[in-house]
Amino acid sequence: MSKRVKARLRKMKILEKTDHEDRVELDRMIEEKTGKPCDEGVDELSDEDILDLLRRIWKKRKKSIMEECVV
Repeated sequence: MSKRVKARLRKMKILEKTDHEDRVELDRMIEEKTGKPCDEGVDELSDEDILDLLRRIWKKRKKSIMEECVV
């Protein structure tokens, strides 16, 4: 997990709203989006870009949790 990503989330005041799994997935998505390691790529993204990635993570997780409940 990236220290710089974690610091950025802290600066955005949303670190507490994320858990370890969210941050690991966010690191992966930052690397995918920027083509760079997450520590470097996080500086290329705006706060809104990061929030958008987190929303996608949370939406995917919510869908997964709902599917587990249906079974």
